Amino acid sequence: MGGGWLNAVKRDFTKDEAIREYFYFLADDSLILGQQLSKWCSNGPVLEQDIAIINTALDHIGRARLLYQELARLEGGNETEDTLAYFRNHLQFKNALLVEQPNGHWGDSVVRSFFIDTFNFYLYGALRNCNNKALRAIAEKAIKEISYQAQWSAEWVVRLGDGTQESHKRVQESVDSLWMWSGELFEDHPIFVILKDELPSFTAFKEPWIKKVTEVLKTATLIVPSPELWMQTGGRYGVHSSQLGYILGEMQSLARTYPDAAW
Repeated sequence: MGGGWLNAVKRDFTKDEAIREYFYFLADDSLILGQQLSKWCSNGPVLEQDIAIINTALDHIGRARLLYQELARLEGGNETEDTLAYFRNHLQFKNALLVEQPNGHWGDSVVRSFFIDTFNFYLYGALRNCNNKALRAIAEKAIKEISYQAQWSAEWVVRLGDGTQESHKRVQESVDSLWMWSGELFEDHPIFVILKDELPSFTAFKEPWIKKVTEVLKTATLIVPSPELWMQTGGRYGVHSSQLGYILGEMQSLARTYPDAAW
């Protein structure tokens, strides 16, 4: 996903547009990952972890709701949290490519969560002290959930990596295959220049993320891939893998089939 397309989709943002874009990054990450994790319902390896990962999915979706509610207020008009979740197309979603990658086996989903959970731990920790009142409140509410999620996924990486020969092999393959999607989390998007005095740039969390991820992977007796292998980008600009179309097709089908439905 490299090449000339990036210059084609880059554009100048006003400050208000940049703030909304920031919200979309966070909200879309949370919604898509929550949708992905919800597919583990009744499919987890043991009942306890089945329940744990579904609760995590609900946490992500709950956070997305708070972010979309504020976004609807910022967008104005007839926008609601539901229209933002169910009636945008794939080109309008700004989630990182990492969260739309397939669930795969348990180790794949655990590693995907570990990468994004660790990122969220540092991001939302910083947002608790940002200059945006709405994001401060959301971060304060979410940080306990995120701290648990980061610990849960890290413990599972260690459990699999330092487990059996088979679990070690398979989770190492998960790390290797998902690593190339992780660098996009720290991409230097144009909005961060505009918002430098108000909201933290994602690039600020690259070094602490690498340090923590390296620490956990080494504890799990796993090989840490080189950061130079980070190469996939596009999600923040609305350029996605084919996986997102399938996710949205399933997630949005009911709302689009019955747009006037009410409970």
